Amino acid sequence: MKKVLVINANPKKNSFCGALSGYYVQAAIDKHEVKQIHLSDMHFETSLDAGYETETALEPDLVRFQELITWSEHIVIITPVWWGSVPAKFKGLVDRVFLPNFAFRYVKGKAMPDKLLVGRSAEIIVTLDTPPLWYKYIQGNIIYKQLKIAILDFAGIKNRKTTYLGPIIGSTVQKRKEWLDKVSALAKQI
Repeated sequence: MKKVLVINANPKKNSFCGALSGYYVQAAIDKHEVKQIHLSDMHFETSLDAGYETETALEPDLVRFQELITWSEHIVIITPVWWGSVPAKFKGLVDRVFLPNFAFRYVKGKAMPDKLLVGRSAEIIVTLDTPPLWYKYIQGNIIYKQLKIAILDFAGIKNRKTTYLGPIIGSTVQKRKEWLDKVSALAKQI
């Protein structure tokens, strides 16, 4: 049994990412302890205006998010691609929460900081309005590089799998059902 955190990173209240996260939770809950968070329900200032030079107090939703990250053993990020990357509110969440002495620690004399979230795994599920192959090989797969390499790896979280679903726009009810079933199957593989 693992402690699984499912993050619906779409800031819209009603989204296909929300449906996907619900299916993931339902499929995983029989074998694992699962907690879910919806970005649309969170309230916080997205900008880290002072960078790391000044400590900015975390709003209650950000404190709770840090607690969930600390609690988790496996993190599932379900996010849409907006302008090639994650939605701005989700990037703001990362900026505000993955801070020094929580996600990493600078060490004098070392080029790379210590990773403080080691021991956790992750899974990224991406929805797109473009064909996944076009996004990955023509547009450069920015979301994968940003989430997997620049954020998760940097903090010590090992991404196990990235799944691309799309194009969502114009998809049929049947195709969306196939994607929901696929996400359920992924949850059963944890």
